[in-house]
Amino acid sequence: MGFLAKWRIHRQARAGTRVEVSEKDGVRTLHLGNDTVQSAMRLNQPFQLELAYTRAMLACLLFHRAPRRFLMIGLGGGSLPKWVWKHLPEADTTVVEIDPEVVTVARQFFHVPPDDGRLRVVVADGAEYVRAHRGPWDILMVDGYDEHCQVEALTTAEFYRDCRNVLAEDGMLVINLWSCDGNFNTLVERLFHVFDDLVLLLPAGSHSNVVALCFNRSPNHPRWDDLRQRALELGARHDMDFRVWVDGLRRLNLHNLRRLLI
Repeated sequence: MGFLAKWRIHRQARAGTRVEVSEKDGVRTLHLGNDTVQSAMRLNQPFQLELAYTRAMLACLLFHRAPRRFLMIGLGGGSLPKWVWKHLPEADTTVVEIDPEVVTVARQFFHVPPDDGRLRVVVADGAEYVRAHRGPWDILMVDGYDEHCQVEALTTAEFYRDCRNVLAEDGMLVINLWSCDGNFNTLVERLFHVFDDLVLLLPAGSHSNVVALCFNRSPNHPRWDDLRQRALELGARHDMDFRVWVDGLRRLNLHNLRRLLI
């Protein structure tokens, strides 16, 4: 851990995993046992999304115009639940995190608000929580990694089916994947099978992250013009460029000049 040692501001070992916080050039980062950045926060903008893949996960808002209920598996530094809490005041968010030390660190070092009427953090196994709670959720986000890879229990066909079962009729499952993972193609095939091919893949613009957008029902072949207009509206409202995600959807998904074919 020599790379982190110079900028480390917190280190805690628990249940075999080191939870570490480092800071450099005004950016605070969370690490689980190695140099990999699990979460990042710019100190002078703690409620903005520093990492590109977290912004890409919000591409779900291009398709779901008014999500009210979010379930998030994996807290990390809390970037996405903080953003929803700040920018979508009518939304209700439940976050499930298996490691209580991560929750402590997220609140101590990453400005995750205390539980209130719109945000709650539950210490539990994410796969078990989804299996036991029926929802329905409008948006279910999964970003569950340990120090090595995505947690196996969050990659099975059974878990993906459980996720679909707890979605609202027009709900979406949003998953952060690593394209460099040796199981990447297998996981994508599982998602396409469980969601009846209603899956879009979005390059996240950073490293090897790819975001999978999985639909409980078809978005009816959305027109590019409509998606671009929606991106402009979201960008003006949230001071974030959503147009880049519309362009990114062209790269890995079936489409023609007018529409996404899904």
